[in-house]
Amino acid sequence: MKKDIRFIGLDVHAETIAVAVAEESGETRWLGVIPNRPQAVRRLIKKLGAAESLWACYEAGPCGYVLYWQLSELGVHCEVVAPTLVPVKSGDRIKTDRRDALKLARSYRSGDLTPVWVPDAEQEALRDLVRAREAAKKDQLRARHRLQKLLLRRGLRPPEGIKAWTVRYVTWVKTLQLEPAALAATLLDYITEVDHAHERIERLERAIDQAIQAAPAEVRAVIDGLQSLRGVARISAATIVVELGQLSRFRRAKQLMGYTGVVSSEHSSGERIRRGAITKTGNAHLRRILVEAAWAYRHRPYLGGALRRRQKNASERVKEISWKAQHRLHYRYARLMGRGKTKQQAMTAVARELAGFVWAIGVEVERQLASRPARAA
Repeated sequence: MKKDIRFIGLDVHAETIAVAVAEESGETRWLGVIPNRPQAVRRLIKKLGAAESLWACYEAGPCGYVLYWQLSELGVHCEVVAPTLVPVKSGDRIKTDRRDALKLARSYRSGDLTPVWVPDAEQEALRDLVRAREAAKKDQLRARHRLQKLLLRRGLRPPEGIKAWTVRYVTWVKTLQLEPAALAATLLDYITEVDHAHERIERLERAIDQAIQAAPAEVRAVIDGLQSLRGVARISAATIVVELGQLSRFRRAKQLMGYTGVVSSEHSSGERIRRGAITKTGNAHLRRILVEAAWAYRHRPYLGGALRRRQKNASERVKEISWKAQHRLHYRYARLMGRGKTKQQAMTAVARELAGFVWAIGVEVERQLASRPARAA
């Protein structure tokens, strides 16, 4: 540990920041509450001393990374920590901003906090765009459900052979003439909302395509590489990259599996070993994408036209990993189903192993990019 370091714990809220500092000598002091404004933060850092001797931390939350970027610009070593991994005393029943700030400062000094990955401004912008599209998909699903339930309550069913939400289905819904006028107005509003959700998703997907094209070459290369996997197309690959950042920051595939929260929880003691449901810790957006992609491995290994096109510019090593994933994951699914597991349980296990193949391809692509300048020289 470096000498003369002052460890600052910040309990950050929308309007205020509670501040505590832990000296290396052992003293921990409460400094008070300051406004959550850039000017107040600058005054605080100036008051505490040389920026290179200050280490600050605060919990990840709705306030984002603005404070992290400001402290970094001021020369302060700052880390954003995972709030669920902050040590908590089982008997502690009092929680205040002052206590939280003091606990952060002490825990940071002792090395008990776990930092999270912080994206830069461009990466966060792309992540917000991808998450906006995810929110739009959820809104579309709700809008469709409202319309379908209205039709169900009125006993209206599409003609035989027309599947839900195909072009023919939407055309049929728009030709319905309902009475009285209040019901017709309700139907028109629900149809308009469904159309609006569809247009919104198309607009966001065009924006994602443009953002991917404008992204750095390293990000585009990893996105292209991940699309070599079955069940991982453009949007899924972009979501994985913006949620994870540089995949090589995980030293092993198991670390990434744990980060996704699809590993089993465990409560073991002595000779007793007890494992339960998945932990669901970590990144929920990433976990959702992996579970959705895992459903593609129910089918036998096959290299279809769409997958061939996605693998067109991939290296032979990446293609080899992708083909190995198809065989291993399909075998895993079949074996679990043969043991009587439910489809949901089997898909969760497949998603966990799929995370390992995502890590392998990401690390391979990053390694290839890193070796290019050396070959050129």
